[in-house]
Amino acid sequence: MAEILKGAPVAESLTEKMIAEVQELKAKGIEPCLAILRVGERPDDITYEKSAMKRAEKVGLKVRNAILPGDVSQEDFDKALQDLNEDPLVHGILMLRPLPEQLDNEKARKMLAPEKDVDGCTDESLAGVFTNTEIGFPPCTAQAVIEILHHYGKEIKGKKAAVIGRSLVIGRPVAMMLMHENATVVNCHTRTVDVPSITKEADILIAAAGVLKSVNSDYVNPNQTVIDVGINWDEEKQGISGDVDFDSVEPIVKAITPVPGGVGTVTTCVLVSHVIEAAKRKLK
Repeated sequence: MAEILKGAPVAESLTEKMIAEVQELKAKGIEPCLAILRVGERPDDITYEKSAMKRAEKVGLKVRNAILPGDVSQEDFDKALQDLNEDPLVHGILMLRPLPEQLDNEKARKMLAPEKDVDGCTDESLAGVFTNTEIGFPPCTAQAVIEILHHYGKEIKGKKAAVIGRSLVIGRPVAMMLMHENATVVNCHTRTVDVPSITKEADILIAAAGVLKSVNSDYVNPNQTVIDVGINWDEEKQGISGDVDFDSVEPIVKAITPVPGGVGTVTTCVLVSHVIEAAKRKLK
């Protein structure tokens, strides 16, 4: 039986630390503030917004909700975003994406101030990930993977790591972050030949392709830690499942994250921690 790496204990540990950090900043006259910019009423956006607000409330973080109608014009959207960029009382901006079709997603991504880009979507933030410097912030899900490995004492240095997926949201950033911690990393993707032969040799496997139960017993080994980043609708169980076929993989591997209850639980904690870090950097 594998060790189940649940996200809740990681989130609790991070929350305790963040409460102390927020209190320290407030003592210095700084009230960390997260602005959530949402366009329209997409259910998944609203769910994530509520989750972020709940986590922020737990640590004493201020939240400002900037809600725009689904048919907002480009001009009005640009003004709302620029106002948040220029507001000295806002330390971090969560811009819920994708934006509606009438808006230019790429323009919005480039407009967002890197120092307030707490979800790691700007070019500057991604450059910071690749150069391992404090420019912007890494994508929250990618950092959540690292936080889980750290919390459960899973050694990264000197280990072989395989990442399935090469998106800028998770695959490539998490591969680079593992490399910064001195892992030897292979980034597998849709053009990789014989993926199982590669992942089977890894000490750490990150499944981030976004394909339901695509990673089965052929991909893993008994000494492996598996982190499942996938969030997919599972018609069979009428609920959420990951990229990993948990029932076939869990009896084999050494440790594994569940879906739900794994990486996703930690993601909003990382988001809030980025806002706190942004406030610290401004204080410096």
